[in-house]
Amino acid sequence: MDRTRRALVVGLYVFGFVVLLGGQAPPALPAPPASLSAEETEAFLLKANIVRKKVSKTGVTGAIQATLTDGRLTHDAQIQTVDIHKTTFEAGRASEVNFKDTYRFNIGGYRLARLLGLSTVPMSVKRNVDGQPASLTWWIDDVQFDESGRLKQTSILGPDPERTSKQVHVMRVWDELIQNRDRNRGNMVWTKDWTLWMIDHTRAFRTGKNLLKPDQLTRCERSLLEKMRTLTLDQLQGAMGDIMERDEIQAVLVRRDLLIKHFEERIAVRGEAAVLFSM
Repeated sequence: MDRTRRALVVGLYVFGFVVLLGGQAPPALPAPPASLSAEETEAFLLKANIVRKKVSKTGVTGAIQATLTDGRLTHDAQIQTVDIHKTTFEAGRASEVNFKDTYRFNIGGYRLARLLGLSTVPMSVKRNVDGQPASLTWWIDDVQFDESGRLKQTSILGPDPERTSKQVHVMRVWDELIQNRDRNRGNMVWTKDWTLWMIDHTRAFRTGKNLLKPDQLTRCERSLLEKMRTLTLDQLQGAMGDIMERDEIQAVLVRRDLLIKHFEERIAVRGEAAVLFSM
């Protein structure tokens, strides 16, 4: 099938991201549709025409589901323009100092995931929409339910309980690294192949220098731990410095050190086989 016909098939059937797991290491770049490279997917998000928009019925950040086309490929993306910074933020019984809710963190999250080899944070790019800076994030297709839907299933761990459990462990480590204070059932999306996608990171990347839920950090994916070990400030600045502030980036490294220490201590007590796993 030539390139033009392949693109038309993608447009007709609207393929989602494809993630190859099952005993293989995660790819270096989060995987776009099978017919597009990461570079082509990025170019599509940056340049394709926005032909339709509708406000999402979920979430509180005014996210928009948009349909994009470049004349060959048609696919949806999520647009978020939220960019809020408050000295204090009150939400019921919870309060937070130096509160931020910003589109920037979707982009920073994708770029950090790429450095770590995580393939289940969808690509997100910076683009002006209607005169406002925004994140455009690839829309995940083939979704069967969010976390609420999973918990309603007769078998909540699906056809491969071990793989499902491992993915949840990866998410817990990821959310501690980026200090995501807004992980909820609505931004845990499960596709029909039982792959967990982690979306909507606008309230992540706090500058806190502690682990929020260390008791939940019982296991870690082996290659994720090794890639965290090798992260440097220069790497993070190079990948994220144009979209994130220096203190936000430095806090990632502080929490990285705490995560490594945490898992090294668990390994010393329980043994490597009980703590580390491979996808």
